[in-house]
Amino acid sequence: MGRYIDEILQPGEKVLYSTNAHWMFYLPAMAAWAAALALLIFSRTVTADAITLVCLSLAAIAALAALYWTATAWFHRWTTETDVTNMRVVHKTGFIKRRTFEMSLDKIESVDVNQSILGRIMNYGDVTIRGVGEGFEKIQTIASPLAFRSAITTRPAGT
Repeated sequence: MGRYIDEILQPGEKVLYSTNAHWMFYLPAMAAWAAALALLIFSRTVTADAITLVCLSLAAIAALAALYWTATAWFHRWTTETDVTNMRVVHKTGFIKRRTFEMSLDKIESVDVNQSILGRIMNYGDVTIRGVGEGFEKIQTIASPLAFRSAITTRPAGT
């Protein structure tokens, strides 16, 4: 299965910038994997069988939760595309139930970036695109939001 943007490009249209959901979607999974590992290590250091059994049970539960969160984060990143072409901005989410947003570059009035302190450190944030007479669209938790904004607002000479 190819990328959505490659399927919808118009003649003469080319992709200028692509980004995706930030890897921070994996943080809950990483925390659960760390908890499972810590519980597994702790179960090997205790001598009481009951505590060992409880630790192994909790480690298994944490590992199952981590596996679920890893799969959902991967699926979210796999099914989300955000692109800027020389003609428009395209954002697609979903696999079976697909939601797309497209706005012509000449209809964009403003591009706002909202980053928390952690977002600035880890380089992710929310971008709100406001269109002339077309409302607005908020794209949440994308990687490199300032570069994405620059790709939208920077116009080549002569256009």
